[in-house]
Amino acid sequence: MMSWRRLKLFWMDHWLKFTIVFAAVVLIVLSVWGMASLESYYRNITLAQLPLQILMVTINAVIFVYLYMVIFRGGFAKLEKKSIKAQNVNVKFSDVIGIDEAKDECWEVVQLIKDHVRLKKIGGKILRGILMMGPPGCGKTYLAKAIATEAGMPFLSMAASEFNEIFVGVGASRVRKLFQKAQRMAYGYGGCIVFIDELDAMGQRRTFNQFGSGEGNTTQNQLLVAMDGLGERSENIVVIGATNASEDVLDPALLRPGRFDRKVYIKKPNLEGREALFRYYLSKVKFEASVDCKRLARKAIDKSPADIENIVKESALIATRNKRDSITLKDISEAIERIELGVKQRLTVNVREREMTAYHETGHLMVTYLLHPRDDVFKASIIPRKMSLGVVHPTPIEEWHSKDRESLLADIKVCVASYVAEKIKFGTTTTGVGGGPGSDFHTASNIANAMVWKFGMGPSGMVGDYSVNVQLLSEELKTRLNQDAEKILKDCMAEVEALLKKENDLFERFARELITKSELDYDEIEAIFMEYGKTNPRRVSLSRDGSAPAA
Repeated sequence: MMSWRRLKLFWMDHWLKFTIVFAAVVLIVLSVWGMASLESYYRNITLAQLPLQILMVTINAVIFVYLYMVIFRGGFAKLEKKSIKAQNVNVKFSDVIGIDEAKDECWEVVQLIKDHVRLKKIGGKILRGILMMGPPGCGKTYLAKAIATEAGMPFLSMAASEFNEIFVGVGASRVRKLFQKAQRMAYGYGGCIVFIDELDAMGQRRTFNQFGSGEGNTTQNQLLVAMDGLGERSENIVVIGATNASEDVLDPALLRPGRFDRKVYIKKPNLEGREALFRYYLSKVKFEASVDCKRLARKAIDKSPADIENIVKESALIATRNKRDSITLKDISEAIERIELGVKQRLTVNVREREMTAYHETGHLMVTYLLHPRDDVFKASIIPRKMSLGVVHPTPIEEWHSKDRESLLADIKVCVASYVAEKIKFGTTTTGVGGGPGSDFHTASNIANAMVWKFGMGPSGMVGDYSVNVQLLSEELKTRLNQDAEKILKDCMAEVEALLKKENDLFERFARELITKSELDYDEIEAIFMEYGKTNPRRVSLSRDGSAPAA
């Protein structure tokens, strides 16, 4: 039965070619027979005019085909996507690593797709849509391919942005063509997977005004109609959408039952997942036996599978540049620095500015190490990278999914420590503490304002999210809230100043080390702290809790 359907599908796809070839053969035979019946004089005239006639026919044919393709076959709405057979996708569930919870949920989806006949017998409905949500680089596309492979179905993939055009109706036409192609594939192969990446590009909440619904609305409306139409057909078509945006960005009509029936939330891998990912990607390259995947997993907190793959690739390039045959732990650490901190720049910095940068970064370093309850210092450097003259790279010691008041205050103290350090040493400050988004003051002010305006963590004890209706607040209340935020900043600065003055010898030592060496790794930093009798407070806290300290 399936072979007959595929043969019929082949004829439906290629009948026009066979018809043209047959007609051409018939015309050639008739022409030769006609020429043979002419007298020699007329035959010679006909043969002499034949090249010009062929040229004119060719020109007319080209013009006709062009107009036919533009006007009658969709023109701008033409869809060039080809289906990929399941065996050619060849991504198995065993190849998807680090997102085990999402895998388990999708495996259930595969079973539902395979058992749709039995499901229909008991009165259930075939699964029509799956929505995958999660941060970029976590394997949504990879997981969709694995579903197609395990279910043994053809795979049609498009980005939602490919449907959007400036011409109204083009996107809707492309949606229709995509689903027509999916229905043909499902007819021939028993099912089809349609994957739409970055669904938010065409699935955002619709807006309506006096100028009409717009191209975006028209395209989305057609998608809604197409997915509704799947319920009336016997073909097993499953639409998988993927997005990095939050669920509330999408139009409610897309999320209702009967369209995207199943939602799969994909998160960044946990400690075990990151360890498995490092083992998987390192297995594809040569690396030294001393490389500890567990230690790397603890260093790579909050990294996606794509980030970990990129780290291993970058470490292989570093090892190659250094003319080594295998990757070392140092190569991987350098790869993490290169990706997160940027490439070292050859920038001429005068002695005075370099010294001020050293004290600036020393402030960050000391406050992070001594006062922050969750972050440790991975590296400190005064070598210019990206847009900064220096950097202190913190790394979380364990996974956290929310922040408490103490960690937010610690973040503020780390940010303002550079300003306090410059002021203590030089009696003046530089523009390095400000300058826009991501700068020390910008980050500290944002955190302080959020604590007061959103999280109820201000010193006055006011509770509520006051940022929701700012225009309804009285000027007196706004002033009080801003005073609370300013008090948090000043209290943090006072605590940092007291710490740096109390530990002045350590403060000077770290600044001199940075000026001399330009960079300090974690082991060097910890050795200096231990020399002055300072134990890592996070390691003490972890050992008291009975947990293993982070590497």
